[in-house]
Amino acid sequence: MMALNRCASLLRRRSCSLFRRRAAAAPAPAPSSGSSGVTLGFTPPLSRSTSDRTPRIPDTSLFVPVAVKSNGDGAVGAELTKPLEKGELLKVLNKFYKRKEMQKLAADQGFDARLFHQAFVSFRKFVLEMNALDADLHIILSDICNGAGHVDDIFPYFMRHAKQIFPMLDCMDDLRKISDLRVPVNWYPDARAIQRKIVFHAGPTNSGKTYHAIQRYLEAKSGVYCGPLKLLAHEIFEKSNTAGVPCDLVTGEERTFVDPEGKQSSHVACTIEMCSVTTPYEVAVIDEIQMIKDPSRGWAWTRALLGLCAEEIHVCGEAAAINFITELMYTTGEEVEVHNYTRLTPFSISDKAVENLDNLEPGDCIVCFSKNDIYSVSRQIEIRGLECAVIYGSLPPGTKLAQAKKFNDPDDHCKILVATDAIGMGLNLSIRRIIFNSLVKPNVNEKGEKEMLPLSTSQALQIAGRAGRFSSVFKEGMVTTMHREDLPVLKEILSRPVDPVETAGLHPTAEQIEMFAYHLPEATLSNLLDIFVSLSQVDGLYFVCNIDDFKFLADMIQHIPLHLRSRYVFCTAPINKKQPFVCTSFLKFARQFSRDEPLTFDWVCRHISWPLTPPKNLKDLVHLEAAHDVLDLYLWLSYRFMDMFPDANLIREIQQELDGIIQVGVRNITRLIRATEAQAPSPAPNSKTPGPKPQSPSLRGARVSRAQTSKEEKDRTVNTSLSSRLLQEGLLTPELLQQLQKEWSKDNNYSASFRKGTATKLKKNK
Repeated sequence: MMALNRCASLLRRRSCSLFRRRAAAAPAPAPSSGSSGVTLGFTPPLSRSTSDRTPRIPDTSLFVPVAVKSNGDGAVGAELTKPLEKGELLKVLNKFYKRKEMQKLAADQGFDARLFHQAFVSFRKFVLEMNALDADLHIILSDICNGAGHVDDIFPYFMRHAKQIFPMLDCMDDLRKISDLRVPVNWYPDARAIQRKIVFHAGPTNSGKTYHAIQRYLEAKSGVYCGPLKLLAHEIFEKSNTAGVPCDLVTGEERTFVDPEGKQSSHVACTIEMCSVTTPYEVAVIDEIQMIKDPSRGWAWTRALLGLCAEEIHVCGEAAAINFITELMYTTGEEVEVHNYTRLTPFSISDKAVENLDNLEPGDCIVCFSKNDIYSVSRQIEIRGLECAVIYGSLPPGTKLAQAKKFNDPDDHCKILVATDAIGMGLNLSIRRIIFNSLVKPNVNEKGEKEMLPLSTSQALQIAGRAGRFSSVFKEGMVTTMHREDLPVLKEILSRPVDPVETAGLHPTAEQIEMFAYHLPEATLSNLLDIFVSLSQVDGLYFVCNIDDFKFLADMIQHIPLHLRSRYVFCTAPINKKQPFVCTSFLKFARQFSRDEPLTFDWVCRHISWPLTPPKNLKDLVHLEAAHDVLDLYLWLSYRFMDMFPDANLIREIQQELDGIIQVGVRNITRLIRATEAQAPSPAPNSKTPGPKPQSPSLRGARVSRAQTSKEEKDRTVNTSLSSRLLQEGLLTPELLQQLQKEWSKDNNYSASFRKGTATKLKKNK
């Protein structure tokens, strides 16, 4: 017993001595808010200079506590003293929590108020619920409860527990170094080893800026084209090979080598995310450079601009990016040579809005900003006896090209195009007049929230510039709106200067996340990203891109056992998270991969129920589009994990077949609408709707028949019969119809208030 007492006394002296040494070595308390210096919760303002080395205060709400266990020697502590009484213990712990001195000491160790509270709650639960505490902690708590110790003696054990559940606090300096993004130019030593010539081709759409850059690309001994879309990369791939310059195609889902033996050509056309920053080229072309500010994809343009190993880099884009690109290149010691271009063909703003679909003319393109509006407008056009082509973002590339060809064909009866802003890039279209159906567009803000925002000048010019292109049959373009109230708003938007580009996007790399994971092995990938962004430091030239889509996928597959690098690659896959079938497929792909079971052609066919048939309704069409995206996902993964996704060639073959089925489906949907409306029952005898009257056609060869009614009565009849038909065919449920009506009403109210407010503003300015 005497030996046990001596042991207990030794433990007490050692723990109290440890506390006094730590308290004496602790730095002075942080300055108050009234003094100079950095206080907790304060984030210093960003500067465009890279010399600011003030550490960024982390967002401690992102710190997820890790579960800890006792060493299991609590029986020794109880034997040395006696079992602890829970009620008395709770009083002691709460007294410790209320001590201001303890909170100040914890703040000196990096604990703000939130973190201190979270650590205390965990510590209290640990002490009260653990059956066997560590011997030294048990003895200290016993002494305090018996009046033989001070409540402050708990602090070393509290800190030990806190740093066990928050391991990132012990490696904060290392984490800050890893997440320091202030000098990204140093990430690309190969590019810094050469003196590059930067040429900026600046101008609006249809000004020939990209043409001149591509001419230099074709003249060079070697070159790379970096574009924002697969369609643009494919266009340059075809132009180059047609011109006799062998060129390969590299996108996320496709590798095409013109050499029969698979040798790489001297030229390559790729999507910008796929460009190599280690391969030397004579000339590189970076298209749509203004997208360097894109909240989600801007990092790809930053990487290409800073990292491409090319003697000449030709960037093409809006003049609003000139000053920023020039400033960015100062950090690399490279000068920028600017070539300015003007539009090759004029376009003007009409003095009249279209107001009624009866006033459509050949070469018109109605621009909508949602798929529902696309369907609604195209149906109303079909009812008027007109054929129209339809283009929107989720259609496969082959279907988009087929619809564009149909619209461009002078011998085809289709003279009207209904499209989203997907026509802004990548498609050559013979458009005479752009008609904005709305001037508000769904947008995802920095918090990942969806909101309706008015078109920016840059977006409006990009779309309006598709009218009257140099290579089309219309040598002069025109732009207007569908609604009269929108026209003065459009004129005001187009009259404003384009907002200048001010920052470039950055994104954490797989290597940086792996280093984070080394220090925080228990953290999830999503939590690693959150902490990285919280600690990251960027100067005023850069911003960290939105990582919500990445985190969405990371959370989806967190429960699946994967190596960190594989998990990271899966989460960078470009998928449409709005499609449930695509998300389900992504999950199944990851689960199959984790089992080390190859995803074969037969497995994929069973998963998507191949072979698929042409759609009978809109629901079928949406599913076919989702199936096409699933095959895209397979192809994308097949170039990252070839052994696990071995049947890329077979998948590509059925994807081409599926593209053809979707093309047939798009055509059949419009025909089905026309046929269904023609078979609709005639109005009741007592109906007040006037009968059809003969009308001479205003679109030669395109108009079949048209009922002459007032605009309000016609639209009401169309909407009633359309909704009834969709309900009868099972395309809509009553609940979904009510939800859509509420959303349309909300959008219309927002659009009306926006138009009214802008019109009032214009009157005041006048």
